[in-house]
Amino acid sequence: MIKVALTGNIASGKTTVQSILERYGYKVLDTDKTAHVLLDELDEIKEAFADFDIIENGKVSRSRLGQIVFDRPDLKKKLEDIIHPAVKKKILEFFEENKSEDLVFTGIPLLFESGMQNIFDKSLLIYTDDNLREKRLISRNHFSVEYAHKRMSAQMSQDEKKELCDYVIYNNGTIEELECSVKSFLALYS
Repeated sequence: MIKVALTGNIASGKTTVQSILERYGYKVLDTDKTAHVLLDELDEIKEAFADFDIIENGKVSRSRLGQIVFDRPDLKKKLEDIIHPAVKKKILEFFEENKSEDLVFTGIPLLFESGMQNIFDKSLLIYTDDNLREKRLISRNHFSVEYAHKRMSAQMSQDEKKELCDYVIYNNGTIEELECSVKSFLALYS
């Protein structure tokens, strides 16, 4: 089995690539979704952020938690110290459950920031120009320009990641162009 880390910064198009891969029949683990589930499963998060108003309708509010941690690097690190090991455990379980597959993918935006690159065989970066990512965040997520910049700068730069990844797909065009690039990548392994 070849384990591919599918990475890219916020609003780069990772989710679209994951959908394309799933449509082609590949097993894909989305660590964003995994982390969202873990927010409510891990009591350590509720305990660590008990002094903050992060609970809404009995669940951890991702937007409230996001506002807090993106303003306070110390709290962001505290959250990551809890969530990253739990996500890694889920990734390893995913590998075990799909060990009969030839090629599996894990969507993991914080591949290098979390230090998990060593559990994968290959890394694939979805790279989208910063101005296009900013426009997507503002229109899709209704972020202010300031908050979009804050979220974008909270991750390692795309150029740094590009140097560390095995393969890069540029996503500055149409969905059809993106799908052609994904097919080209898959052709390397078929």
